[in-house]
Amino acid sequence: MGRRSDVLEFAVLGLLRESPMHGYELRKRLNSSLGVFRAFSYGSLYPCLKTLVAQGWLTEETAPAPQDGPAGPLAGRRAKIVYRLTAEGKEHFEELLAQTGPEAWEDEHFGVRFAFFGQTSRDVRVRVLEGRRSRLEERLDKMRTSLARTRERLDDYTLELQRHGMESVEREVRWLTELIESERAGRDERPSGDAGSRETGGLPRDRDSTRPDPSDDTAN
Repeated sequence: MGRRSDVLEFAVLGLLRESPMHGYELRKRLNSSLGVFRAFSYGSLYPCLKTLVAQGWLTEETAPAPQDGPAGPLAGRRAKIVYRLTAEGKEHFEELLAQTGPEAWEDEHFGVRFAFFGQTSRDVRVRVLEGRRSRLEERLDKMRTSLARTRERLDDYTLELQRHGMESVEREVRWLTELIESERAGRDERPSGDAGSRETGGLPRDRDSTRPDPSDDTAN
């Protein structure tokens, strides 16, 4: 899942695993649930859907157009194409969910992976979270070293911007540490069919509302 298009394919498969949808519904879910895709357009989504259909991971089904009486104004509206995950597509998505390498926790990809933690096993969740934390701790060390070397040459505003960046990374490291501890303790584990578990990955709902957005560029 190295390319941005691969991340989009992963998100589409994950959303369709929850329920079949047509393209407009998918785009709304990508925008509302996965903010990283706000910049994506139909021009990006539909080629992705066609690719997934060609690979045998999705099927296209024609949904009847809504009718407003025998001669209503909607009678001539075209039927919508509904996309449904195939058995092969579900198996492929399961394989993607099990991946724990750098592609799962680097900047652009981590937010999308995290959004589907409710469908991911706990041991995989922990490995992804630990990888993300390790990546940010390395980044934080480099930022501190760079700041120590250049502090005297920076004006007040540039220095404040550097500090703000460091604080953002530090907040995400603390947040990740809390999540890892919660996963290891096995707290608030919910049945896989519970809607709350799908949304939160079985993690406590009453965490600090100021926790960083995994896809926030300021934390990357």
